[in-house]
Amino acid sequence: MYNLIVLAARPHDWSHEQFIEWWRGEHADVTYPLPGLRRWQHTEVLDAMDDRSREWDGVSILSFDSREDLDAALASPEWQAAVDNVGQMRGKRILVMGEEKTMVEVDSGQS
Repeated sequence: MYNLIVLAARPHDWSHEQFIEWWRGEHADVTYPLPGLRRWQHTEVLDAMDDRSREWDGVSILSFDSREDLDAALASPEWQAAVDNVGQMRGKRILVMGEEKTMVEVDSGQS
């Protein structure tokens, strides 16, 4: 998988709960149609290890089969709709991308 990872913090005048509700609701509705999107994981940040890490509200991992599929999604009208939905939001974000490597498999509890 090739992932686009988004780390985001809410605008200063939004509550954490309001931001997560928007991200998993209204913004998700315009993100689901991205062409080639294979998986989307979202983590609501509920706690942080240190003071420098406390400013973030959530992490999204959008997964595609390849870099080419991600590039096609980023060039699509669906991506533009997601960008337009964010608009002039004054929160902070970090966007990074790269190849996924599973380091530990999920234990299904079956032997």
